Amino acid sequence: MANVLDIKRRIRSVRNTRQITQAMKMISAARLRRAQDRALAARPYAQMLTNVLRSLVTRAEIYDPVTGEPKHPLLAQRPENNLLLIVVTADKGLAGAFNANILKAAMRFFETKKDKTVGISAIGRKARDFFRRRFPQMPSEGGPVPGQVQIVDERVSLGNIDFGMTREMTGRIATGYSEGRIDAVYLIYNEFKSVIAQRVIVDKILPIADIGAHDIRQADELTKEERERRAQAAASAGVSVDEADTSEVDRVAAQFATKPVDYIYEQSPEELFGDLLPRYVAVQIFRALLESNAAEHAARMTAMDSATNNATEMIDSLTLKMNRARQASITKEIIEIVSGAAALA
Repeated sequence: MANVLDIKRRIRSVRNTRQITQAMKMISAARLRRAQDRALAARPYAQMLTNVLRSLVTRAEIYDPVTGEPKHPLLAQRPENNLLLIVVTADKGLAGAFNANILKAAMRFFETKKDKTVGISAIGRKARDFFRRRFPQMPSEGGPVPGQVQIVDERVSLGNIDFGMTREMTGRIATGYSEGRIDAVYLIYNEFKSVIAQRVIVDKILPIADIGAHDIRQADELTKEERERRAQAAASAGVSVDEADTSEVDRVAAQFATKPVDYIYEQSPEELFGDLLPRYVAVQIFRALLESNAAEHAARMTAMDSATNNATEMIDSLTLKMNRARQASITKEIIEIVSGAAALA
């Protein structure tokens, strides 16, 4: 049995660890609120842009009446031979199974596309490190190797998510798709609605088949135990588990550009689609980054709450063990005193 001094040292060490996990939990809770507000603030713009595109589709010809080809290459449908997979993870760990679930979904995606050429755009340090250990980088010249999975792009340091970065990345993706080097683009991220309403999804974002609709190919929901654990962590941190009420903002955004009037466009449909469709894709990726950021903080808050509870239980167990060791030491000393007194008598 360990002596009392060793147990006291271990209790002190666990208490210090508990203070760290408690602090990290509260920091994640505060960041979660800000990340959730940013994700919600981007929703009206996305809804308005979707309405504008839907209005444009109903009032302008999107297909050439002679050739039948779409007037913008992002609308073109073709066999999926060369794919691009965008994987959004976090830069840091200590978030439970947040990163692992996303990477598992990516590996399952590769299993379903074994005969395809897949390029990986890794967003987040965890995705970059994971894929670097398994797949080669695409060479700067010569293009991807047919039938192989290769890394084509890496982005880390996502502390401040910037729409400019998203727009630049979308511009390169749109160029690759327009030139025929990419046949389809998929996006894997953690969709966030509330602390207990999240899921890892695989969303097909190119080609654009139905404006405003999500083409979800895979979805992994939270289990009942995970939802309960997250609800407990949110309650202890003072975070609401209910989805934010944005019904009034959504109602106003949904009415934008929906009046039954006839618009006269100065630009041709090609010019309008050329500007709006890449922006629409950029908004989808930007929204995924914001939601993934909020989901990351929710997962880290839950993980740190579990770590804090485990540390508390360990302290209680060690305290009981220390008391027993102290009691055994005192009993031993009493026996020695009594035995010595009996020998002298």
